[in-house]
Amino acid sequence: MFGEATASNRRRRTARRLAAAVLAPSLLAAGALAGAGPAAAGEQPRSPGGAAATLGRLTVHDAVTISDAGEEWKAEAGLFEMTVTGGGTLQSYSIDLRTPAREGTTYKEVGWEQSSLHKNKNAGRIRWILEHSYPQVNDLAALAKSAGAESLDNRTAAAGTQAAIWSLSDDVGARPADPDARKLAAYLGRAAKDTRQPPASLALDPPAVAGRAGERVGPVTVRTGADRATVQVTAGAPLGVRAVDKDGKTVKDVGDGARLYFDIPADTPGGTTALTVQADARVPIGRAFVSDTHSQTQILAGASTSTVTAEATATWAAAKASGAVPALSATKNCTRSGVDITAANAGDAPFSFELLGSRYTIAAGKSRTVTIPLQEDQAYDLTVSGPGGLRKNFTGVLDCETAGTVAIGTADAPANRPTPATAGKPTPLVTADDENLAATGGSAATAMIGYLALGMVVLGGGAVFLLRKKKPVPAPDED
Repeated sequence: MFGEATASNRRRRTARRLAAAVLAPSLLAAGALAGAGPAAAGEQPRSPGGAAATLGRLTVHDAVTISDAGEEWKAEAGLFEMTVTGGGTLQSYSIDLRTPAREGTTYKEVGWEQSSLHKNKNAGRIRWILEHSYPQVNDLAALAKSAGAESLDNRTAAAGTQAAIWSLSDDVGARPADPDARKLAAYLGRAAKDTRQPPASLALDPPAVAGRAGERVGPVTVRTGADRATVQVTAGAPLGVRAVDKDGKTVKDVGDGARLYFDIPADTPGGTTALTVQADARVPIGRAFVSDTHSQTQILAGASTSTVTAEATATWAAAKASGAVPALSATKNCTRSGVDITAANAGDAPFSFELLGSRYTIAAGKSRTVTIPLQEDQAYDLTVSGPGGLRKNFTGVLDCETAGTVAIGTADAPANRPTPATAGKPTPLVTADDENLAATGGSAATAMIGYLALGMVVLGGGAVFLLRKKKPVPAPDED
């Protein structure tokens, strides 16, 4: 059988979710204090760029029995279909079993470091499975032969593949109902080898630059697997602002490795704008897809040519102005359980800003990244404030772990189902799990008192990191 998580592991995962529920109002309040004053427009931390897609139905699936910590429940295992914004379709498997999949939810392509795979030692093995099983391998007779199975159809191949993935992504036992699907899952678990993370379909680095009018502000480097990508300055940019190359020539299409600049006319008042790069590309198999609404994290299993986009912003001061010229951006950092706020100063004087009651100073020509630690599932509202009325606001939810016992699937209400739950309010962070607490002599009330105390410690000391130790999972048996 697949390796099983212990009951204590499950209680620890629940504890983190309960703590997040208690801490959420506190950290949000801290963000509100830092952002007091004139309203600052909220902005999501930037992903590396790439595809955005809407989750559709679980289209090809079969039954699987999940076992974890001595409990069993049924789930439907298989492929989801996603519709790409701008054109294209994707197929995906789940890597977050216990979180409901919400049909109609918008997802964005991210690297493993921004998903629940960020500290999973088996992430590379999951990618190997994706590359060597259905739907990438559509010769099901050959796949059955490799697995020692009599035969496979689309449903059993999808179920067997998902079962093998869940054993590595969610640390559970997953036993397909079909015997040939069980053999496929066992074969994939034995054969999987570590592989590298796939690159983004399209990325711009850095996502924010700064300078002065009369200069070429940048560079921003394009990374893409597409042959060509189009470049366009955002509508509403000041008259004369262009996207150019290092020689000052207007750029309208680029390839991988191109370096872009914002050309700002010398008489342009200080301001900000953005450019968008767009391409038709195949998103690499194994890229993670996440949402901001607690919908089940997905991993790419198949893709048509799809529309992918990325955006970079530029901030500039007037040509003869002196002082700091900052560029601000935010990126989710699952490795450090928080959000990275990066400030780059292209001016000729130090740039000082305040964030959550602390003051930071960036020397002229330098940059600095500040990591704001958060609890899992923590909603945050972070405002950077600086001289001259500068206010930059970043909002979102930290979602870096599999769900533990939250929204755990059952035969009556599986987390994976043929028709995912309609997008809407997230599943509550605290779920009824009193039986586990009672088994240890505790109660829900006792646990909540402990988490409230933890919340007070966090408010007094700044932040607490709660790390999950993930153990390796052996290959499944065939029987």
